[in-house]
Amino acid sequence: MDNNFNPDKQHTLLAPISISGTGLHTGINVDMTLKPANVGFGFQFQRLDLPGMPIIKADCDLVTDTSRGTTLEQGPVKVSTVEHILAALVGMGVDNCLIEINGPEIPIIDGSSRPFIEIIEEAGILEQEATKVWYTIDTNITYYDEVKRVEMTALPSTDYKITTLIDFNSPVLGTQYATLKNIKEFKTEIAPCRTFCFLHELEMLLDNNLVKGGDINNAIVVVDRPVTKDEMARLAKAFGRDNVEVKSEGYLNNLELRFPNEPARHKLLDVIGDLALIGYPIKANIIANRPGHSSNVEFAKKIKQYIKKNRHTKDFPTYDPNQPAVYNFQQIEKTLPHRYPFLLVDKIIDLTDSVIVGIKNVTFNEYYFQGHFPGNPIMPGVLQIEALAQTGGILCINAMPEGDYDTYFLKIENCKFKQKVVPGDTMLLRMELTEPIRRGICTMRGSVFVGNKLCTEADLTAQIVKRN
Repeated sequence: MDNNFNPDKQHTLLAPISISGTGLHTGINVDMTLKPANVGFGFQFQRLDLPGMPIIKADCDLVTDTSRGTTLEQGPVKVSTVEHILAALVGMGVDNCLIEINGPEIPIIDGSSRPFIEIIEEAGILEQEATKVWYTIDTNITYYDEVKRVEMTALPSTDYKITTLIDFNSPVLGTQYATLKNIKEFKTEIAPCRTFCFLHELEMLLDNNLVKGGDINNAIVVVDRPVTKDEMARLAKAFGRDNVEVKSEGYLNNLELRFPNEPARHKLLDVIGDLALIGYPIKANIIANRPGHSSNVEFAKKIKQYIKKNRHTKDFPTYDPNQPAVYNFQQIEKTLPHRYPFLLVDKIIDLTDSVIVGIKNVTFNEYYFQGHFPGNPIMPGVLQIEALAQTGGILCINAMPEGDYDTYFLKIENCKFKQKVVPGDTMLLRMELTEPIRRGICTMRGSVFVGNKLCTEADLTAQIVKRN
């Protein structure tokens, strides 16, 4: 990422780019093409070799296997070992990408994310005309697996930071940890780190006719016990080598480690790739003790559920009556044609080029309570929508050149009433442009809050018309 990279905007690739290689476990040669994608597309995989070329979303709820990498599966579509390419996309700040493959597994290349980083840089990164909505957490989220002794915690943070700790009771690896304080460091500090396995795991995989795409150069093999000549000969045959040997440090063959703690750094890479399956960009401080793909995915599911439950709270406006209004009652009357009893905004407390927040104090004296549920006063939903529309009208008119304008409804969609609004409530009316104003057409997302409760929401489309 260069210094001009804006982390608060969505990004995709400038151009399609391809890479080919074998799958680590299937041994099948696969061509993979990364393609630009529209705003809000996220990461999706497409199997070009299957009938109808089906697509599967990178989603933790679609993971069916984590035994040797992370596998997504939905109906006829199955894609294995997705974590390294997803980590590369996240690490490079890409939000939207279509990943086309003509086989069942992402190519392993050298077992790290570095080859993918290189092709993403070659393609170039394009800033898109859309805000990137970061999801923050305001409480600790913890996942614990007692059997595997895995503990993963997400702590509130203003950045996305990760620390991984590994301890395999191995005299070769010992206890290692790795830290990523800023995603900008991913390219140099984490991406080059290769996958690793222990010799006893490798032998089990060979017994089960797996790691068909294995090579001495795409995985670090940790040798944590004495090895016989027969075992060496078998490994040499499996890897298509004349001979294999154990280095004094306890790694197979002439492999130079890229970092002293390369295994711990690769575990951090896996955490980034697997947590991309949450489907929402997050800001949190992740501490992962003895992580693995199964716990990463379970942890991702837990964070996803938390975000889905609490995501509307990220937009909660706050109201401090001590602060001066951006628009007071007199200024609102100068902007809008509405008058008592149909002016439903008391003041504007926040206004940017794309967001506005208005206030409506609901009192028992409102004219409509005489006939609307007498004895059980509830503010009519249609008038809540009207209050939102008037607030949005100020946002739209404020964006226009000098002159007098009116706004008219064209469409109301996806309207939901979640909580009652009653006398004594202070409504916070939030309107946000969902796309730039074009030819006088404004598309907005409206929300009514009372305290920390979302009461009403709707998508509103209006037209700005200049007064004669």
